[in-house]
Amino acid sequence: MSPLIPLLVMAVIVGAIAAMFILASVYLGPSKRHPVKDSPFECGIPSEGYDKGAMTIHFYVMAMLFIVFDVELAFLFPWSVVFRSLRLFGFLEMLVFFIIVGAGFVYAWKIGALEWD
Repeated sequence: MSPLIPLLVMAVIVGAIAAMFILASVYLGPSKRHPVKDSPFECGIPSEGYDKGAMTIHFYVMAMLFIVFDVELAFLFPWSVVFRSLRLFGFLEMLVFFIIVGAGFVYAWKIGALEWD
């Protein structure tokens, strides 16, 4: 038996469940439209309006920097668990990793990517 068959079966099951949820919401959900339900909602207070304009590039740069440093922390936790068994090699590898990520952080700081104006 091919090792891909269980993956295909799982993909079919997941697709069927997703289709079932979508169809259930279409057929079982309320279908009456109302202006209050169609209006934008902001934390329980009436909306001041809906701006469909583009967001500034600073928002996207800040989000990407957050993801980069969040992934760095995702690598840090497993490394800290097996730190003693890796000995000097593991320490030097993480030191190189931190130097590369730190250089990226310093670069982002110097070009002003962390400033919110």
